[in-house]
Amino acid sequence: MRFVDEVTIRVIAGDGGSGCLSFRREKFVPRGGPDGGDGGNGGSVYLVGNLQLATLADLEYHVTYKAERGVHGKGKNMHGARGQDKEIVVPLGTDAYDIDSGELIGSVLEEGQRLLAAKGGKGGKGNARFVSSTHQAPREYEEGKPGERLKLKLVLRLLADVGFVGLPNAGKSTLLRALTNAEPKIASYPFTTLSPNLGVLRDEWLSFTLSDIPGIIEGAAEGKGLGLRFLRHIERTRILIFVLAADEDPVAAYLTLLGELEAYNPELLNRRRLVIVNKIDLVPDKVEITSEPDVLYISGLTGEGIPELKKRLTSILGK
Repeated sequence: MRFVDEVTIRVIAGDGGSGCLSFRREKFVPRGGPDGGDGGNGGSVYLVGNLQLATLADLEYHVTYKAERGVHGKGKNMHGARGQDKEIVVPLGTDAYDIDSGELIGSVLEEGQRLLAAKGGKGGKGNARFVSSTHQAPREYEEGKPGERLKLKLVLRLLADVGFVGLPNAGKSTLLRALTNAEPKIASYPFTTLSPNLGVLRDEWLSFTLSDIPGIIEGAAEGKGLGLRFLRHIERTRILIFVLAADEDPVAAYLTLLGELEAYNPELLNRRRLVIVNKIDLVPDKVEITSEPDVLYISGLTGEGIPELKKRLTSILGK
């Protein structure tokens, strides 16, 4: 399925049913009292988290979601049924924004979580509700209230324990394959990865999600290349792994990546991180990253250093 991480949709909650104006009319009861029932509440629209989804593609062409309206009240004190809710299934990490106000309505971060996107209208009262000691035959009743109608922007920020960041062709996808059972597209040219890839690293007791983010280029924080569209997918990761290619000046690449993350969101520099020099099978000598005390040297292609990296990740994430 094509990766889509931003869509615009319309959500329409159901209107409330109107209350009923009715009086009891039975044989031998010529002047029965009011018996108009209440209208039912309108259904609401919810976003529901689904762990199996990793894209908003299903919502790209289905743009309007409407809940049922409440049923009108009836005589004999019969209340109208509540309108059925409408549920929109979304991947975990989905943020919902009200386009008109720009306000963040909420985020869907857990399996089965239900985020209220548009609230159904309240049902109106029937005339039986207006009876009092001084008002025995009320002819008042209430119309149902309209449900909320909103235009939403849904933005996906992937949930992953580990996020790989690096320049194009640094070997992130190869590394993801070496660590997990993921099958990303791999080739020896830049921008092979055009959308995030997810994989799961498992040991005997633990399971972690890893995300391969498309290559970052200088100026990405200003929107160059794939830019802002994919930088946001590292914002919720617990650990950032900087993947540097040993054969392409890893020191300069590391400084470029730090600069882009700082320009995009300075708080990312406070995130726990590991620095990995990949493709050591292509160079005779190790290149020292002097600004980092702890650097791992690996080859995602040959598997050298992969066991040590797995141990390091499980040690950090298992705490």
